[in-house]
Amino acid sequence: MEYADRHEAGRVLAAQLRSLAAQRPVVVALPRGGVPVACEVARALRAPLDVLAVRKLGAPSNPELAIGAIAEGGHALLDSDSARRVGATQAQIDQIAAREVQELRRRVARYRGDRPPLEVRDRTVIVVDDGLATGLTALAAVRALRARGARTIVVAAPVGARESVSLVAEEANEVVCASIPNQLYGVGRWYRDFSPVEDDEVIALLDAAATPEQVPPADDGAAPAATPAATPAATHETVTLDAGVELTGDLVLPPHARGLVLFAHGSGSSRRSPRNREVAATLNAAGFATLLFDLLTEPESHDRRLVFDIPLLARRLELVTRIVQEDAVTRRLPIGYFGASTGAAAALRAAAAVGGAVRAVVSRGGRPDLAIDRLPQVVAPTLLIVGSEDPEVLELNRHAAAQLRNEHQVVVVEGASHLFEEPGTLETVAELARDWFDDHLQVPAPATLTATEA
Repeated sequence: MEYADRHEAGRVLAAQLRSLAAQRPVVVALPRGGVPVACEVARALRAPLDVLAVRKLGAPSNPELAIGAIAEGGHALLDSDSARRVGATQAQIDQIAAREVQELRRRVARYRGDRPPLEVRDRTVIVVDDGLATGLTALAAVRALRARGARTIVVAAPVGARESVSLVAEEANEVVCASIPNQLYGVGRWYRDFSPVEDDEVIALLDAAATPEQVPPADDGAAPAATPAATPAATHETVTLDAGVELTGDLVLPPHARGLVLFAHGSGSSRRSPRNREVAATLNAAGFATLLFDLLTEPESHDRRLVFDIPLLARRLELVTRIVQEDAVTRRLPIGYFGASTGAAAALRAAAAVGGAVRAVVSRGGRPDLAIDRLPQVVAPTLLIVGSEDPEVLELNRHAAAQLRNEHQVVVVEGASHLFEEPGTLETVAELARDWFDDHLQVPAPATLTATEA
């Protein structure tokens, strides 16, 4: 079985776990990859969702090769045979474990914040990961949950190696694995989209699933108040957009959203772009709705001429803008554009066409020069973000900025290359975008668009 992505895998897995709903289980995800899978399981079973931070212990000469694992709370296990085969000394193992403990603490603080972990004592716990490769991290999680008093532990994964399933089954009460291939060849082999899951996506999913029992009480000396109602969760919906052709989009709508940001991805990318999704998660956490959609149909995406047809892409973005302005759910929201690479040119061209209907534009590593003739008509305040290690694109952005007549700014992220792959650089992009939309999406939504030519 091959899954489209982790969310689809979670829905498939949830169907095999429905019989456990009557036990009112707690769903515990192993971050990061297990969180999108687990959120689908928790939603289907109407169960609370939490995380249990677990890290593998990598071999000294090959960190990708697991020789053990450690879970929050200090519960560790070592595969002595594997450690012996790679020649790992006790001193090296101790050093690796100490480093991973620091990362565990960071993740726990980042993911859970002030929320206490869910109580698992005397309860059924479903441990979810996106796959069982060695089974060591899942086994470490089982031991940590046993120590916390869990009554029944079910380990669940969409795919796993046969020997790993057997290993975990020795200590878990049950292992549910939707697919056990003859040869695993790595967990990612069984997903069409196995993009990295970033911290911001984990946090957004956990925030959306937070339950009242995880909200810490205020320490102000006052008498305890009644238990508050659960904060409404953000809604996640796959939508079909009629822009002359049927385009597929992912709409995330936080409760009381204060703006809607439409994403235009770059050439060779799609609505599943992990970088755009990380930015979107930051915007969602700040209260902005986001719509990531494919600018081309699946057959069209293989035609390189269409991938670089900026007028076509801009026209479709313009049509989608009209759709969300007419939709009963989103029409009240002021609109912004976020464009990446060539998608930034499409965003700026569309912004020039729709005028005041779009209130702000952000470009990441964009090619505004591909919309150079339309830049003087852009009225929406525009932020151009470029990496310092992307000199050619930086020069193109500076030249394009000189053609803009609106409020605009060029921000250079130090140490960043074109894809913002360096540690912390994409997080900086997300924060810059959030602040720009904070400043400029604070006005009532405009009237419905009239027809224009891109």
